Amino acid sequence: MSAPTARPQPTPRKSGTPSPTTAAAASQTATRRQLPPERVTGAQSVVRALEELEVDTVFGIPGGAVLPVYDPLFDSVKVRHVLVRHEQGAGHAATGYAQATGKVGVCMATSGPGATNLVTPLADAQMDSVPIVAITGQVARSLIGTDGFQEADISGITMPITKHNFLITDGIDIPRIMAEAFYLASSGRPGAVLVDIPKDILQAQTTFSWPPEMRLPGYRPVTKPHGKQVREAARLIADAKSPVLYVGGGVIKSESSAELLELAELTGIPVVTTLMARGAFPDSHDLNCGMPGMHGTVAAVAALQRSDLLITLGARFDDRVTGQLNSFAPDAKVIHADIDPAEIGKNRYADVPIVGDCKEVITELIEAIRADMATGTTFELTEWWAYLNDIRRTYPLSYDRPTDGQLSPEFVISTVGKLAGPDAIYCAGVGQHQMWAAQFVSYEKPRTWLNSGGLGTMGYAVPAAMGAKMGMPDTEVWAIDGDGCFQMTNQELATCALEGIPIKVALINNGNLGMVRQWQTLFYEERYSNTNLGTHGAIRIPDFVKLAEALGCHGIRVEREEDVEAAIREAQSINDKPVVIDFIVTADAQVWPMVAAGTSNDEIMAARGIRPLFDDDEAVAEPAVIHEAMSREQAGPAAGTGEDQQ
Repeated sequence: MSAPTARPQPTPRKSGTPSPTTAAAASQTATRRQLPPERVTGAQSVVRALEELEVDTVFGIPGGAVLPVYDPLFDSVKVRHVLVRHEQGAGHAATGYAQATGKVGVCMATSGPGATNLVTPLADAQMDSVPIVAITGQVARSLIGTDGFQEADISGITMPITKHNFLITDGIDIPRIMAEAFYLASSGRPGAVLVDIPKDILQAQTTFSWPPEMRLPGYRPVTKPHGKQVREAARLIADAKSPVLYVGGGVIKSESSAELLELAELTGIPVVTTLMARGAFPDSHDLNCGMPGMHGTVAAVAALQRSDLLITLGARFDDRVTGQLNSFAPDAKVIHADIDPAEIGKNRYADVPIVGDCKEVITELIEAIRADMATGTTFELTEWWAYLNDIRRTYPLSYDRPTDGQLSPEFVISTVGKLAGPDAIYCAGVGQHQMWAAQFVSYEKPRTWLNSGGLGTMGYAVPAAMGAKMGMPDTEVWAIDGDGCFQMTNQELATCALEGIPIKVALINNGNLGMVRQWQTLFYEERYSNTNLGTHGAIRIPDFVKLAEALGCHGIRVEREEDVEAAIREAQSINDKPVVIDFIVTADAQVWPMVAAGTSNDEIMAARGIRPLFDDDEAVAEPAVIHEAMSREQAGPAAGTGEDQQ
């Protein structure tokens, strides 16, 4: 019996400055060099296109319909394939890779159940404007519509949750459609694109020509803002007495953090960064008022509510930021700049709408403001800052340590942040630990905070961290996960162990679906229905340390505060395998501040029973009272927990 053929190994990519996902970059990739036409199989054409598009990593699992692609992929020295344990892991890894690097993430699956397992990651990436391309095999053309084995209309299934998708019907179109898919994913508002290819097309002979001529009639993303709108925005900014820079994830997508810093320092306007924009503006900067929204800082929420001008950059007025929409920032005019015209005016009327790339918008806005300043315009925000600073002093982010000796999850996460520092990448699942990681880790630069913001996908952290580490191999990468999320995708730690991807996992183990339990405490009279996971105390199923070791990782358990730092440093010293630290924390910790879903931001609670008044004459004492009133109005309980209920 002969020895198996050794697979050629691609040269590892070193970490560096993340690549911008711009239309220009995608276009240059597709037109960089002219190759003579070549006779190949459809599968070879797919791999050749990936190589010409400078893809270095693909996450996937082979199966019948996509198997033809895996044969030429075996010979590629440019593209490394990471064999995941579940297609959902492949999709989230592609998202983590894209968020960390700014490049397009790529995942691959077979037809039927392989493709449908990508549905959640595709929806997740689309919601958070992350550029990924999913390549799926499909049954042969003659079987489409016959309910053949492992047939699923993945194009139809994913049409509402992707930016675009393709079903290839002729092998000659493979190079063009692959180039178009990457261009669509990375240009304009980034998003998820699916390319579905029948098996017979992958097996048949075709011609590979590069570069292809892309055919995207009507797709012309506007990146340069209209000068008149920019000048009007500058005028409103000059007249404002209490303006706020309301910053969303579009600033990170457009690589415009430096421009944002220049604009803020030029004007002295306070900055708030949404959950998807953490790191777009340094947390250590005096102008940063923190994160707004349901679990944002009191100062950030107050800044928006009492503002007379919202300078909205790459944000979409998400309900988790606005709270009850009709009471959000009631006295504010709105400047809304976004690459996607569909977002402008969707949830909040924009007095000055600006369609364009945030980098270009901010650059031109700075020029317009400087021109106004040259003619005597000044910014007098002393009273505004006195108000905000008073709130910052009165209601800082803080937490109480348990008095019974149990471990505080906030302390654990803040210690991870302090020891790993601002150069590390932090990936969070969804729930309490996600909010604590957003609150208690200091983010100083973009692309260091990755999470599932729009869809709120539990199980995101571990595969996303795997993808981020593949994209930035020289960077320390932490998955901050909860015991609920972790049990959904922890199998990808086996992938990390076998592929040499040494991520670190800070497992915040409170034995419960923590955010759901918090809502049950506040709004359902402490009736804890189906939230105890049994991972805590005497039961401890599973034992996460033993599970980590079974998956090829190093496992550590921490139950005392005095052991936290040593465990984190031990994890940092291990770089030949993944590390899982099982932090046994109290189940009673809650995320504060909090705005109950569906209520006004004016009802924010700094802590249980503590409501900042802002300018109101009266205050509601308990979140439960808010919830009860809202329930009467809506004839049902408030929706949304921040942690999905599976």
